Amino acid sequence: MKTSDSFYELPEELIAQDPLADRSASRLLCLDRQTGAVRHDHFRSIPSLLRSGDCLVLNDTKVLPARLYGTKADTGAAVEILLLKRLSDTDWECLVRPGRKCKHGTELLFTSQESTGEETEPDTGRLSAEPVLRGLVTEILEEGNRRIRFSFEGIFEEVLDRLGEMPLPPYIKHKLRDKDRYQTVYARAQGSAAAPTAGLHFTNELLKELEDRGVKIARVTLHVGLGTFRPVKAGEIHEHHMHSEYYEISREAAEIINGAKASGGRVICVGTTSCRTLETAADETGHLSSGSGWTDIFLYPGCTFKIMDGLITNFHLPESTLLMLVSAFAG
Repeated sequence: MKTSDSFYELPEELIAQDPLADRSASRLLCLDRQTGAVRHDHFRSIPSLLRSGDCLVLNDTKVLPARLYGTKADTGAAVEILLLKRLSDTDWECLVRPGRKCKHGTELLFTSQESTGEETEPDTGRLSAEPVLRGLVTEILEEGNRRIRFSFEGIFEEVLDRLGEMPLPPYIKHKLRDKDRYQTVYARAQGSAAAPTAGLHFTNELLKELEDRGVKIARVTLHVGLGTFRPVKAGEIHEHHMHSEYYEISREAAEIINGAKASGGRVICVGTTSCRTLETAADETGHLSSGSGWTDIFLYPGCTFKIMDGLITNFHLPESTLLMLVSAFAG
């Protein structure tokens, strides 16, 4: 299958730039895989589409404010980095711009930002003098990413909360005013470079309504990483290399999901990240094991699904691995 088979025309004016006040008010397209029937609805109608005994699988990862703006220590030149994968307590794999100026041994400085209220990228000329965070490029990795060793006082996540911005998808141009709107209401395990966006439409009230209807809720974790930002450049999709992402499945979650399958319920994954987590950890019979590890699973048309019966997913760009996964499942 060619990558171009997953292309479609995307009018930029149809991409929503700001979130709705009510998370559950977004539109919903429903596809019946058996009949091919399509109908339009709203996300708040999700409870009417599930039934008692079904299992809804949520990815409870929490997004880090992983985009940092700083300067090179020697020249003062502006740099932007995106934290992609934690390699140790102090080291991260990062996407760096401009990469050509951040060679091995380059020292980076990150300082507190003065807020202006304007929707512009940070102006390093207004940064305070004393760096809150320092970084050292210790290695140039595959495809030009950098390994950066950070030094700081206190807790790294608290420093990030002060300095970092949410790494919004490239098709969102407006500035995010409320960081919590790029988190799901059930986000818990901090570590993602991007949100599992399908879950952004759930509210606590909607989840409670589902549980009251007898729908089981299982929570797994997959920290969204580089693959989300990386376009498919290969002409044939099977030649594309997926970067690995860390996942965890608790014993409780595995038992809930296996129990639902055994009793005839459907397993409904919220998002491609939940899907990839389950399809990685399930055996050929569809039995799910608890545990943790790294997955680089790539699901595209022609692949079969071992455990997932339904998928709640969000907007996906043309020629993206996410669109290919959805195509594989939709048929």
